[in-house]
Amino acid sequence: MFTPTLQMMICLSGVPLGAPGVFSHMSGKSRHDRGASAGFTCIRCRATIDPTRFGTRHRNHCPLCLWSRHLDEEPGDRRCACRSPMEPVGIEVRQDDEWAIIHRCTGCSTLRTNRIAGDDSELALLGLALRPLSRPPFPLDALPGANW
Repeated sequence: MFTPTLQMMICLSGVPLGAPGVFSHMSGKSRHDRGASAGFTCIRCRATIDPTRFGTRHRNHCPLCLWSRHLDEEPGDRRCACRSPMEPVGIEVRQDDEWAIIHRCTGCSTLRTNRIAGDDSELALLGLALRPLSRPPFPLDALPGANW
């Protein structure tokens, strides 16, 4: 039987997805100011994200650790004053079977969904999707019939 482990929750940068601390930032400039093709430094893992990477023309999260930054009030407007990091907290599977990342702002607790991109880390996405199975809200050995 497959059992998810803590190692599956670790993003490629080696930092657990839920670990505290934020080190860098994405540019706070609007998409129009910095150009739609400008890259950024991830607010979480500090990776430099090249704008020409495969996956999307309008990058809104790091493809390695999946963290984002609270920049928009409405998608693409870059008018949000919060500017806090947004932690990936879950996966939404839409009616058309497309996956979206659920982000929670660490500053104001706003929840937003962002479509995954073609170059997002599969390991980070699976770790995020498996998080509820690896950290249930009750002890698994307390379930009736649990003999492990």
